[in-house]
Amino acid sequence: MSERKKMKISEEKQTKFPGEVDEVHPLPFITMPPQPQKKKPGQLSSKQIKQFFDEGYTVVEDFFTPEELQPCWDSISEMVDNLADKLFKANKITEKFSEYGLFERLTKLEEAYPGSNILLFKSQKMPKSFQDLWCNERLLNVMEQILGPEVAGHPVWNLRTKTPNSKAVDIPWHQDSAYFSNESYDHMIATAWIPFLDATEENGCMQVAKNGHRKGKVATHQCCKGPTWYVMLEMEEMEKTLDVDTEKDILTLPIKYGGLLLFNNLTPHRSLMNYSKEIRWSVDLRWQSPKHHWGFYDIGEGVPFRSAEKEIKEPDWEKFFSVDRKEIWQKKYFKQKNDLDPFDTTITGPWIGRWEIVNHNKHTDAFKPG
Repeated sequence: MSERKKMKISEEKQTKFPGEVDEVHPLPFITMPPQPQKKKPGQLSSKQIKQFFDEGYTVVEDFFTPEELQPCWDSISEMVDNLADKLFKANKITEKFSEYGLFERLTKLEEAYPGSNILLFKSQKMPKSFQDLWCNERLLNVMEQILGPEVAGHPVWNLRTKTPNSKAVDIPWHQDSAYFSNESYDHMIATAWIPFLDATEENGCMQVAKNGHRKGKVATHQCCKGPTWYVMLEMEEMEKTLDVDTEKDILTLPIKYGGLLLFNNLTPHRSLMNYSKEIRWSVDLRWQSPKHHWGFYDIGEGVPFRSAEKEIKEPDWEKFFSVDRKEIWQKKYFKQKNDLDPFDTTITGPWIGRWEIVNHNKHTDAFKPG
């Protein structure tokens, strides 16, 4: 091999994308904060909280009652109803499929107008029922166990519109920090994944790679999976960089309605394809300590829920919702200069520029640096 070719290969190996860092920060992810001497309602058992820090996840069963989650059902139904009205008024569909219920109607809209599930994901606003869920007293008690007395809501939340057999909502292996800026690499962001029905292997429940958080490192991801905007983490990379044993450490986690899955921003995870006939609705909500950088890049901040110094009687929702992060990042990172088409199903964001693009599609093609 010529010296010139050797130099070129050496230069390519040294090339780093913004998301690739060599630093490791294991302590925030494996060190349990001091636990309250007297347990508060909803708080995890010592076994569960230990599992969360040791293995990077824990499943909490029977956390919510059906009555607590019913308002979320109602809100999702209203979102789907509004989308059907919007599509119908624009002559995109010829019927609204009003006779179908919560777990079928969006599928019918998707069949009539492909991309409906993406439109709902893209345009969602947080309804009051989800606000109440996010700052649920018992959930915040759990977050105190994980984060300590200072608890804030991280601005990235998502209602998952997982319609059957849809590649657009087939989320690959990743660590959540792969979507965030490098400031998220050295502190805990706790996620609760809450399904709105029994989540099973057939309808697309979650998988986690336990212990993948223990090195305190964000592995090298790539962009983007198939026809989507999702970054992806190869199994070989998990093994090499995160010391994940892909034969022993990958767990499939069915969760009954009323339960939830807790994990952190360095725990590798994915959802399975939905092969059932029903939509697998779920929401992921996130929390972290406000003492860290806790915005989403420079697009909006989180919302404080608890403070050791002063009582927070009501979250400052007005300030939080004054910034529509999805609308801002679409405009900031989208090449299109004209007004955005309200029915466009392209999604782009700052994470696309953080990793090597190995699969080009309409989402990566539309990306521009912010």
